[in-house]
Amino acid sequence: MLRDRKIWIMMVLSVSMVSVLLLSCAQTKTYTEEELGLRHETLYDESSSSPVHGDPITKEAGASTRFERAFENSPPLIPHDITGMLPIARTENLCMGCHMPKEAVSIGATPIPKSHLTDFVTGKDLDGELAGIRYNCMQCHVIQTELTPAVKNIFKGGFRDDKGHYRSNLIDNLNEGVTAE
Repeated sequence: MLRDRKIWIMMVLSVSMVSVLLLSCAQTKTYTEEELGLRHETLYDESSSSPVHGDPITKEAGASTRFERAFENSPPLIPHDITGMLPIARTENLCMGCHMPKEAVSIGATPIPKSHLTDFVTGKDLDGELAGIRYNCMQCHVIQTELTPAVKNIFKGGFRDDKGHYRSNLIDNLNEGVTAE
């Protein structure tokens, strides 16, 4: 008798679970591929789509407002128009004319940090010379733009001190926690 009761309870529970599953499936909205994600257009045809780049800053160097860094030691954004400053090459780099530390101080530009004036292969301080691998500024730095993002950015970067919002301290922290054997 007890066995029959257990079987009956199991059957009632099974039928209930199947009923709930069927009801939830009947009420579930399905989405097409075009409705998924942020793009809202077909993923199979690129001819009618283009990425949103925003409007680049067109103010001259020294006339714009710098954006705060995203997080400690992140590459800062370029806060001025770069028209006429490209291409950047190892032998010709107009960025260096204003941002090398000696020049930057006198004209109020952001100086290149010590990390760019150090050979990381040898650990040698290059006495104010730019490391050979650091000439391509736009490999890390991009121009500031004005645009409305598709999704609100809620990321909050961490900074150890207030200077980190606009200055790099990478060279001071580079080997933090590293012990040599």
